[in-house]
Amino acid sequence: MILKEFLTSTGEIILYNGQPNFEKLEVLASGAGDIWHSSFEQGYKNAFPELVYQTAVFFMFINDFDNLDECVSWRVNPNQFAVRKSVWEQLKGFDAEYENVQLQALDFGYNALRNSAAVPLFIKGLFQENLEEKIDISAKDRYVFFRKNFKLDHSAFMLYREGFWKWKEWNAFFYAKKNFKLGAKKPIIKPRKLLPIEGQPTVSYIIPTMMRQDFTLQLLQDLAVQTYPLSQVVIVDATPENVRDEKLYKIKDFPFELIVKWQETKGSCRARNEAIELCTGDYTVFGDDDVRVLPDFIENHIRLLQTYKTGACNGLDIRADNQQQDLEDLNEKLKKVEKNRWKVGVTPTFSNANSCVKTEYVRKLIGNDINFDGGYGEDSDFGLSLFKLGQVILYNPFSANLHLKPPVGGYRFWGNQSKILGKKRKIQPWELDTPVRNIRPVPSPTVMYGIVKHFTPQQVLEYKYKHFFLYLFKGSKRGFVYRFFRIPYKNLQFKKSLFYAKRLNNLGIRHK
Repeated sequence: MILKEFLTSTGEIILYNGQPNFEKLEVLASGAGDIWHSSFEQGYKNAFPELVYQTAVFFMFINDFDNLDECVSWRVNPNQFAVRKSVWEQLKGFDAEYENVQLQALDFGYNALRNSAAVPLFIKGLFQENLEEKIDISAKDRYVFFRKNFKLDHSAFMLYREGFWKWKEWNAFFYAKKNFKLGAKKPIIKPRKLLPIEGQPTVSYIIPTMMRQDFTLQLLQDLAVQTYPLSQVVIVDATPENVRDEKLYKIKDFPFELIVKWQETKGSCRARNEAIELCTGDYTVFGDDDVRVLPDFIENHIRLLQTYKTGACNGLDIRADNQQQDLEDLNEKLKKVEKNRWKVGVTPTFSNANSCVKTEYVRKLIGNDINFDGGYGEDSDFGLSLFKLGQVILYNPFSANLHLKPPVGGYRFWGNQSKILGKKRKIQPWELDTPVRNIRPVPSPTVMYGIVKHFTPQQVLEYKYKHFFLYLFKGSKRGFVYRFFRIPYKNLQFKKSLFYAKRLNNLGIRHK
């Protein structure tokens, strides 16, 4: 493919196909994006839905977002797109082994986003021509894509779902299996050099905690010696009255405003929302109570967001070997991951243990959806909700934390009741007015709620097929017969989880 060149005012070369708006392209080149297209307007929105057979609902970008002028999207139109020349050369352009140039472009955008730490963006109105194309991908190309990008069992699952009685599917499956193999590791786009902080933005840090006051105090001491000072730390502490020390946080004067709110409600989502109401900073950093952070932690969050001109990032979370480890151990662990650490790109996940968001976007979301209290999934929901605002959430390898993960304390203390059945069980928030009886819902109803909330009914069904496929075939061969006969009970558990998820979804998003 022969691409034309556009030289920006900073001397960077942008390659393009089609007729882009060069003034808009000049502005875009100074931001987070590496690849730009207007494919939603050209017939590519939600193209190649068969990707669901591999990723199910565990890829935030399986669906393109609605009603946005700009957002993350890997669905590149080969006839109307622009890309940084340096990125095009590092990623080696389109893969000519596909017969269809449309799939060449989709493969390029998909791997750029998921594997190469490049940032592909949909930009409404970037291109003058918006002819709607028909996407026509053959079964052979579809299986070649799966063979080159995923393990063979994903191709087998697609064969099962597309119709194992169809000769066309079998023919395409064996063609791809015979002629192609799983591709080599993809090249990684190196992070940009972080610029010094502009201005004097204020930063608030939120810590929800429960029965971990000693860990929280330890974190406060780390935050007190940051190279870029915090303006405010807000602690929402749910430690019961009979076991908490209300004077603990007053032992030392800190160089930031310290607000301590004793939580009377239940749940980490409610705790964060109560803290958000008290935040005054230009940026809000979300952290768990059981982490340790280096002195440049806050500074690097702000520098990364300003360098890439975006509104949110998710930091590097390093798991400790035990709860006694400290910052020296964190530095040693960072040395071990040095070769694999340095990539930015769009974050594949979102974690409330280490993230930084412009407060204006936190306010737009109001906070966490409390339907997740008592379970899991609130982090992913918050991140996906930010993406749906059009934000580019970057992975930030410069701001690392050491996650101590002590065995006791924390908000999961309440959620652990969900594993108990019978009279000893304490009702979880997601049970509403229908307590769990004899069948424990699996997967977690709150995780299922996030799936129902963000994905289509057909994708929820595909997730169910994938869930049972993996349950049957990923265990030991010796236990296959046992798992096979247990399928009816597993199905009851799945239906029970879906029952609670749909009830939560009918309530709608809640913040209080």
